[in-house]
Amino acid sequence: MTTLVVTLHVSVCILLILIVLLQSGKGAEMGVSLGGGAGQTLFGAGGPATILTKITTAVAIIFMVTSLTLAYLSGHQSETSVMKGNTVPVEQTTE
Repeated sequence: MTTLVVTLHVSVCILLILIVLLQSGKGAEMGVSLGGGAGQTLFGAGGPATILTKITTAVAIIFMVTSLTLAYLSGHQSETSVMKGNTVPVEQTTE
């Protein structure tokens, strides 16, 4: 189970990085907007969320869930071991 969660987590990390890099920043037009009426759009309402923003939100939620799952799994390791039933042979010394 841990291997599956780690694989999903790494995949989501890479996808999240790529999605964030594809988006343009909110301050991308800041230099142009200081002189005209476009300043209202920069500091005012953001408008409707694009599909890329919605995908980013969903992937970020999956990232957080897998992070919490991995933290829980690492803190609750099973107490069983393949070496639990084995004993170490002790050498007998004869005097």
